[in-house]
Amino acid sequence: MSIIFSNFAPQNCIDMQREFILINILGFDKPGVTSAVTEVLGKYGAFIQDIGQSNLHHQLNLSILIRVDDPTQSGDMIKEVLFCCSKLEMIVRFTPLSEEEYAAWVGRQEQERYVITLVAREIKASHIARVTALVASRQLNIDNILRLSERPSVELPVEKRRACIEFWLRGNLPDRENLQKELLEVSREEEIDISFQRDDVFRRNRRLICVDMDSTFIQTEVIDELAMRAGVGDEVKAITLSAMRGEIDFKESFTRRVALLKGLDASVQQDIIDHLPITEGADKLFGVLKKCGYKIAILSGGFTFVGKYLQERFGVDYLYANTLEVQDGKFTGRYIGDVVDAKRKAELLELIAQVEHIDLAQVIAVGDGANDLNMLSKAGLGIAFHAKPKVKESAQQAISTIGLDGILYFLGFKDSFLKETHE
Repeated sequence: MSIIFSNFAPQNCIDMQREFILINILGFDKPGVTSAVTEVLGKYGAFIQDIGQSNLHHQLNLSILIRVDDPTQSGDMIKEVLFCCSKLEMIVRFTPLSEEEYAAWVGRQEQERYVITLVAREIKASHIARVTALVASRQLNIDNILRLSERPSVELPVEKRRACIEFWLRGNLPDRENLQKELLEVSREEEIDISFQRDDVFRRNRRLICVDMDSTFIQTEVIDELAMRAGVGDEVKAITLSAMRGEIDFKESFTRRVALLKGLDASVQQDIIDHLPITEGADKLFGVLKKCGYKIAILSGGFTFVGKYLQERFGVDYLYANTLEVQDGKFTGRYIGDVVDAKRKAELLELIAQVEHIDLAQVIAVGDGANDLNMLSKAGLGIAFHAKPKVKESAQQAISTIGLDGILYFLGFKDSFLKETHE
């Protein structure tokens, strides 16, 4: 037996020209609920001002805001909707809205819109509690909550799980930078990735992704791999880490590291390619984006011999990296051409966007080191990927819990769509 609630009391409608009524319907989901209810509403000439529905574990929550221009019929309409929902074993509630309340609701639609995306292997209630507390403290309203990830299986090992929830917000936000910093602090303390973006036309229409290579596209620093084979691994790694932390100039550090490779047999390049550790999620990310028409660019302080392999394997459109000089089959300890450093990466990002007639707001940039910060700041969506602390603190967005395909969640892709796109 269904239980029906109603807090709607018909009013004296003699002088009223129209009514606004919010109808909430709850119960076990079944086919035909929306059809049956709207058929009744249509019979009485109701206009749909807003409609929304969610379904969680077969529990339906359907909300319909209607306008009735002839309120003399609203009583009969409500009775018929009640009868219809009773037959469907659904709970229904009616809430009348005044003209002023409706006008205030319409006015709120003009407020700024934002999206917060939570990504982790697993999402805890405490994660949502901390994030939504920050949202509430700014008087931002949550319009919608959507799960982008697949329904998690508890049988799956934690390291293979992924969870993503998207919050759509509305309201005026005078301290966006402060909120961004507080969300970053929550991200660090709770070990969860949190993206905070303005929900505008550019967020839904990115067209170019520029990616760093070493420790981003691949899970190693190629110069360290070369150094180990040259017997100078510790020396080079120390310089690399110092450069990535932003302690020394990248060009200086690059020149010093390359010099240590002098005399190494160039044949080691193939061995490095054969054992290249591709970052988790790379195949999925770039496969989906290519099918969706994105342009892909590698902008790297690493080396072209690895970049060319990745370019061929993943269909990369643009490749800019550094070329090591080889004479008589051995590295000379020098490089050819200009170094692709922090400044050059940012310049190349702008150049590619210009060539492709793409607004910078439509560009995604991904990197892990200090030499990626200029590039990240130029892009509409700059993402620090498993980055050093200094880089993560300076970037607008960060991913540290899952692989490269987590970027797809920041773009609003659902797992259910990704399966179709990635096949």
